Amino acid sequence: MIVRRHKASPQPSRIEFGTSAPRERELSTESCIKATSTHSPFSLSRVLKFKSMKSRILNFTLFATLYIQPPMLRPFYLLFALALTFVGLQCQSPQTSATVQFDAEQAPYPRLSDYAFFTGKLKDLAPNTGVVPYAPITPLFSDYAHKARYVWMPEGQRARVDEEGWIEFPDNTVLIKNFYYPADFRRPGEEWDMVETRLLAKRQGKWEAFTYVWNADDTEAELNVVGGFAEVNWTDEAGRARSLEYAIPNKNQCKSCHNRRQEILPIGPRVRHLNRDFAYPDGSTANQLAKWQEAGILAAGDWAARFAPLPDWDDPQSGTVEERALAYLEVNCGHCHHPEGPAHTTGMYLTTDFRQERGKLGFCKAPVAAGKGSGGRLFGIAPGQPDSSILAYRMEANDPGVMMPEIGRAIPHEEGIALIRTWIAGLPEGCP
Repeated sequence: MIVRRHKASPQPSRIEFGTSAPRERELSTESCIKATSTHSPFSLSRVLKFKSMKSRILNFTLFATLYIQPPMLRPFYLLFALALTFVGLQCQSPQTSATVQFDAEQAPYPRLSDYAFFTGKLKDLAPNTGVVPYAPITPLFSDYAHKARYVWMPEGQRARVDEEGWIEFPDNTVLIKNFYYPADFRRPGEEWDMVETRLLAKRQGKWEAFTYVWNADDTEAELNVVGGFAEVNWTDEAGRARSLEYAIPNKNQCKSCHNRRQEILPIGPRVRHLNRDFAYPDGSTANQLAKWQEAGILAAGDWAARFAPLPDWDDPQSGTVEERALAYLEVNCGHCHHPEGPAHTTGMYLTTDFRQERGKLGFCKAPVAAGKGSGGRLFGIAPGQPDSSILAYRMEANDPGVMMPEIGRAIPHEEGIALIRTWIAGLPEGCP
């Protein structure tokens, strides 16, 4: 178990991007030596005769200590050797590449930094040029984790939109989702603790999921295929100290949610989920779809007008209680509970597409299989009776054999459940 400490929040910046294989750059050793010794009273060429920088520095230090004449000058040359040591270490420290490094044939890379999606200190999540941040209107609940999402596509490539508003990405697209916990949710921009980064990469028409787990110092995230747990701590909006054992999914578990038509697919990037304004690192605010088109990564089209945005589940001004409740269910449950999802056999489809088909939403619908998952309740949604509704019961449960969603959360989402209960309570009572 890893006990993590909170870190400073990220500051964005931008540099150029490309598509070559990963690499680290070193400043030229000779250049560093030359720059350092410009004013030296004697040539370093005879002293620094070994190829290795460490060997050269050691050789010069010994030379300065033992052979410099007169002896009174030796302390000054020793200080010079120590300064040269510092410069040499700086010269040989790895530098982040100036371009995004994604080669579909070589991925996944062992470290998140190998991709160069971010510039500067990795934990700052400052996006490289071509790495575009985005956020859905209503996010998926993941044990109260905050998320920073980005998309990257090869230069000259752009996504399309299908007839249902799904965004179809070109090969070699990478969707990047970082999970973190602010130290204090009342001041989320001050300090935070990185936990994991998930990549969804498309190559040869197929999507693949790769998970990277951050170290305790938030200096690097390494590839992880077996999953694991991390202890996280935070102070919530009410000032309460909270903690939990955060579950990091293994590679096979990713398909549990990202499953449509028996293949791994993105579940967030749909026009109606992204049709909103976003504050970008450069200080501008723009509709995300328009920004993607401006950046050349989304095909031309009046998508914002064609596909109305879903409401923000947490914003009463964005829609009615029912509209916000259905938006919440679509994002948090609809990736499984739809005709092409893993839960299609239940016949309960929790998306806004079925708003007019109440039976398919679960209204007065008996469960396909009885058991402890029903909690003795008769219907998925009992209008006017949240305490008698299987939906509310399973959202509130902590038992792994009962709770919904069955993966991706360890604790109930109190605020989301309150919205669903309010919606159900306000429905006209009665079932045939």
